Amino acid sequence: MRTFYSFLLVLLLSQPALAAQPQLLLDVARFRNTDTSVKGNVVEIYATVPGQWLTYMRRAPKMYQAAVTLTLEIVRPNGQAAYQEIITLKPPVLSDTTAAIKNSLSFQKRLVLPDGTYSIRGLVRDQYRGSQQALVELPLVLASTDTKPMLSDVVLLAKPAARGAEASNFSRGGFSLTRAPGGVYARGADKLWLYTELYNAAPEQEVQLRYRLRQTGSKTDALATSGATRGLPGRPTPIATELDLSKLPPGDYTLTVEVRTAKQLLATQSALIRRAPAEYAPPGAAAPTR
Repeated sequence: MRTFYSFLLVLLLSQPALAAQPQLLLDVARFRNTDTSVKGNVVEIYATVPGQWLTYMRRAPKMYQAAVTLTLEIVRPNGQAAYQEIITLKPPVLSDTTAAIKNSLSFQKRLVLPDGTYSIRGLVRDQYRGSQQALVELPLVLASTDTKPMLSDVVLLAKPAARGAEASNFSRGGFSLTRAPGGVYARGADKLWLYTELYNAAPEQEVQLRYRLRQTGSKTDALATSGATRGLPGRPTPIATELDLSKLPPGDYTLTVEVRTAKQLLATQSALIRRAPAEYAPPGAAAPTR
């Protein structure tokens, strides 16, 4: 009988700490390719899997490990894959799986694709519960221009863009970027930082920048502010700023960035954000510190 109880105890301890359905956040940003020897557009895919949705398997006393398989694809209209990759991601080992906040998993890919229409597919599967998976599909349209001023996609950041960054998948325009997964600004995130690039601006031309936040369903802006920058000769003009969210109520918002002269609108770009001060959100990944 004692042997049976010992066997039952070992069996229970080896069972995984079950979680709910896994979740996948996919963020995509399009940039102009500054390498003139290679035709196409730069596309960045940033995938985040929140840790609280994962299943943790006991590996040793007070040591629990989770793992997921992430499949990323970019598919052409004819069904052919322009890009495909399968990645295994594992968070740090936990000693206590009852903690409300767990480490999220992140993966970022930067690649060059020609103009065209595509679909991005992301599939995440819990390795310890094969039936638990999440699929996300997003449209992707790439169209480059050589003459008119234009903005890249707006990258929403969890921290200020830091100057002096080494070249990596986490840096652009000399800035280190820590992305805000899913554009979610949750508990403790009272500031929004952003990064975008202005192309085809006349060198040394001063342009006005306007930033507007409007809540979904509203006809007026909840927040509006302005700035200025000058076009850089021979390269994109990086734009980085911060917005104070502390006085905004929870909800979904559209962030609009405008580039103007005194008389006309030169370029505009928008992004969706969600302010959720009562929730926890997965932290953004950044380049490892040395």
